[in-house]
Amino acid sequence: MNTEPSLLVVEDSPTLVVAYQEYLHDEACKTTYAETGAEALGHIQKHLPNVIMLDLGLPDMNGMDILEYINEHQLPCLVVVVTAQGSIDIAVKALRDYKAFDFIEKPFDGQRLIVTIHNALRLQQLTKAVDNYKKEVENYKRFKRTQYYDLIGASSPMQAVYQIIENAASSKATVFITGESGTGKELCAEAIHKQSPRHHKPFIALNCAAIPKELIESEIFGHVKGAFTGAVTERQGAAFQAHSGTLFLDEIGEMDLDLQSKLLRFVQTGVVKKVGGSKSEQVDVRFICATNRDPFTEVQEGRFREDLYYRLHVIPIMLPPLRDRADDVLLIANKLLANYTKEENRLFDGFAPQTEVILRRYGWPGNVRELQNVIRNVVVLNEGEHVLPEMLPAPLTQLHQTRSKKEMTQSVVPPPSRSDTAATTDSKNIRPLWQIEKEAIEQAIDLCKSNIPKAAALLEVSPSTIYRKRQNWEKLMVNG
Repeated sequence: MNTEPSLLVVEDSPTLVVAYQEYLHDEACKTTYAETGAEALGHIQKHLPNVIMLDLGLPDMNGMDILEYINEHQLPCLVVVVTAQGSIDIAVKALRDYKAFDFIEKPFDGQRLIVTIHNALRLQQLTKAVDNYKKEVENYKRFKRTQYYDLIGASSPMQAVYQIIENAASSKATVFITGESGTGKELCAEAIHKQSPRHHKPFIALNCAAIPKELIESEIFGHVKGAFTGAVTERQGAAFQAHSGTLFLDEIGEMDLDLQSKLLRFVQTGVVKKVGGSKSEQVDVRFICATNRDPFTEVQEGRFREDLYYRLHVIPIMLPPLRDRADDVLLIANKLLANYTKEENRLFDGFAPQTEVILRRYGWPGNVRELQNVIRNVVVLNEGEHVLPEMLPAPLTQLHQTRSKKEMTQSVVPPPSRSDTAATTDSKNIRPLWQIEKEAIEQAIDLCKSNIPKAAALLEVSPSTIYRKRQNWEKLMVNG
């Protein structure tokens, strides 16, 4: 692709054309010459140049007509007007009314011409670079997802997860999802399936932690009639049900080592033998598995087969905990509030500002699942337009109570009423203001786990104010 800038010189004088060619010989641009206005317009319509050097006195038309055409069609090129001596008023009109870049008055020296053309070309390059940057920013904003199927989140960690899903979905390669409980591992697996070519086939999910160990083999591979006590009929296992689709094995770390060996053979060969049966059958499934443990640690400690680990751990996806996605908390909470409000026929329309602060500050050890439970609790047990802090269940109510105490501590103590009682006028009950302020700020820092910028934001002061006050406290305590 040729990125060399282009210059169109519109000039009917052969003598001046020769001069231009000499002056512009070393300029890094592709130069084209046109003798008439019609020729210039034809070139502009087919190959729009970056810069046009336009003589206004053309044999077939007024150069201002060309300038008007460029301005009317908002063509992205710069025009340098060349005027005869004594035509300054026309040049000014070209700059003011038709947004010409500059003008040169005949006669002119070569250096003036070179500098003007060089500046115009350089400005066009910079303008193009800025436009490209703006497009990239707009494209990023346009394609920055706030939701991917049922996964919700606009944070950078979730954007990375969406991209891996996008890249991995079309493959048959096994995906190994890790993440804390409640981060949405099954939703991630469903998103991979829905984005894959198998989306019209079954998605079968099996939670290995929720099935008794003696039954999990039957759940995966199926069983024949009479295979064990209670097997009164033949049963198709999850592997058969997921044929041509996706088999998701959640909490695969809970599977015992003997069954892991059989699963390895299934993953390697695609061959299934039902419990109690003698016939082997071929099935086509795409494997996705998940665990809330560290799989490599499980391998090192002998609880997970190393060969199975390397067979399954082809495309890893690590789902970030909600505490690392602070910007997503309110996004998810608002989505859940809208859904549950509709389900429960309530009138909630959002969260009070104090409630939003509490939701963002809370650590969410149970991740998105815990957030779901909190919002469901609020909607079912309360009524109103906005979710207030006192509507939140424990332990979020403790954050609200702690914050309220802090605000009371920070508030100005009202002057005591006039009384003859000695206790109300006892100066021993009055403490220095800096001590009260120190306690309030230190409490905020503790609640924010020593994150001073976060504490400063909640206290509505700048971090530098807190740092400065801490230095002053040290001096006061040394001098005191």
